[in-house]
Amino acid sequence: MRTTAFVTALFVLIEPLHAAVTPEVDPHASLGVVQQWIYNYRARPDYAHVPAAMRVLFHTQSFKEPENAGIYLGFLAGAIGSNPAKAEQLVTSLFPIPPEDEWVIVRAIAYSGLPDWRNLLRKVEPRMPGRKVMIDSYLAGTLPTLTDIPLEETKPGMLDKLRGVFTQNPFAKEDKKLKLTQTFAGNQDLLDTLWGYYFATGSYVPVLHIIKMLPWSKSHDTIDKLTVGSMARYTLASYAVRDTGLREYLRSELAVQPAAVKGPLTEVVEAADTVQLGAVRKDALAAVEELKAKGSDSRRNLDFWGQVGVGAVALGCVSAAALGQVAVGIPCVIGGSASQGLLSFWEKQQQ
Repeated sequence: MRTTAFVTALFVLIEPLHAAVTPEVDPHASLGVVQQWIYNYRARPDYAHVPAAMRVLFHTQSFKEPENAGIYLGFLAGAIGSNPAKAEQLVTSLFPIPPEDEWVIVRAIAYSGLPDWRNLLRKVEPRMPGRKVMIDSYLAGTLPTLTDIPLEETKPGMLDKLRGVFTQNPFAKEDKKLKLTQTFAGNQDLLDTLWGYYFATGSYVPVLHIIKMLPWSKSHDTIDKLTVGSMARYTLASYAVRDTGLREYLRSELAVQPAAVKGPLTEVVEAADTVQLGAVRKDALAAVEELKAKGSDSRRNLDFWGQVGVGAVALGCVSAAALGQVAVGIPCVIGGSASQGLLSFWEKQQQ
């Protein structure tokens, strides 16, 4: 019933993908309805109305904070990649868009997985002159595509450390540069992006990537890994409760995954089968509190934990969705409200 109502609303808001003219979106269109539609999309793909959904997202400034727009970015990337024959038509139908949101188009094309994504990006480049640096970076390979982003940074080996000791000037001031390298361990929004791609395609490839993060839910090294790993475990369990196909896929992976993954994956499947998500959430909170109290295995520095506030971990859109909001039609956390952080959000669920 809700899906039918949404499609009816979209016909009023915008003509289908093949239309020559795209009307303005009704400013009163509900973001929550679009989120519900995205969540159910993989079961009933409605490719013709993807531009309508995206225009609602642009109109509601859902991309204002890129760290909290991962699910929408992933969905658009998946939609572009799912239909190569109509990919260019879909992308061009999104224009014009606010200049501050053009980065979404660039990144979605790069993340789409299309074999010919570079040529598509070149074709739309004239429409986005303000994003030339970003476009050139993707075309040159200095910015990675979604499948090229590593799980975590490669740690230097013993020889590299020794080489640094003998080649660096011990009296020179350390030049601390801003780290722009993306990893799944250091960017929580990438987890959201993978889920968005899954919603658009129903493919288990992004899910398999999420499964690889599960060992971090047992991490005693860094707060980033523990948080991302815990979110991976919780989102897998939460969505598997409602998605029979996903639940069976996770069960099938138990036989082929290594021991480090099999343990937390077993917990995911059991929590989904018995609908005991609260246990997963409580375990994650307890693990974070223990890590904060005892310090990490590699760095027992209490000053370090003093820098980690409860709100320091950004809460992505899909993170809120996994806690039941999208599934029940409640608007996801967007804009400035996202700054409340993952741990704070979980704590409120316990009250």
